[in-house]
Amino acid sequence: MKLIQDTEFGGERPLFGSKDLRLKNVIIREGESAIKECTNIVAEDCRFEGNYPFWHVHRFMIERCYFDVGGRSALWYSDNLRMTNTVIDAPKMFREMTEIDMENVTINDADEVFWRCNNIRIKNIELHGGTYPFMFSNHIYVDGMVSDSKYVFQYVRDAEIHNARITTKDAFWEVEDVTIYDSELNGEYLGWHSRNLRLINCHITGEQPLCYAHNLVLENCTFGPDCDRAFEYSTVQADIRGSITNIKNPTSGRIVADEIGSVTIDKYISQPADCEITVRQK
Repeated sequence: MKLIQDTEFGGERPLFGSKDLRLKNVIIREGESAIKECTNIVAEDCRFEGNYPFWHVHRFMIERCYFDVGGRSALWYSDNLRMTNTVIDAPKMFREMTEIDMENVTINDADEVFWRCNNIRIKNIELHGGTYPFMFSNHIYVDGMVSDSKYVFQYVRDAEIHNARITTKDAFWEVEDVTIYDSELNGEYLGWHSRNLRLINCHITGEQPLCYAHNLVLENCTFGPDCDRAFEYSTVQADIRGSITNIKNPTSGRIVADEIGSVTIDKYISQPADCEITVRQK
């Protein structure tokens, strides 16, 4: 593998079409597509300031690197990426990619990151700012996440999420086959129009959670006092620990809680309207 060390490049496509290349302490200055159409690339302790550096790249590793604001849309149409210990200040990262493996990554402008990606494996990630991370992505595994981005995990299929603290709005809309473990989910309108969403040992806050959901399952979950009008028009099996403020118009299934503040069943409830709602016997 050829080593390029302690130097910088700028302009248009300076390393286009390279193969078997190791970059160490290299700066990619202003310009476009510095490492486009490349294969088997390793970047260590590098800084990326120019646009679109990694497009159509196959089998590459990024370790201890930094993506400046100017390095926007840096990783698109690529596959088999391993990224570790990296900080990203640029938006619109990771688009139309497959086989992404990352650990200890901080993204400080998470606007439109991970769009239409497949086979994502993440350990310890921070997402800050921006909207719609993970839009239309599939086959996702996350262990360790802190996120304050808006509209996280929309239209996602086949995801498993552990140990997350997500503060957002309209998260997990239109998802299918998603399971969340040991996590804190803060924000309004969680999980609307989902299918096969399962929450295990989670704490939920925010107004009108989990409405219009199909085959929704909650195991050993808790709710904050602001969670009103929960489960409207949902088919649900829910085991709630502690109290829930208000349940409204669930369609079918069973909901059991230690304490229920109120239940609203009105003329607009969807059929079969046979959800069993009970307080757990002490």
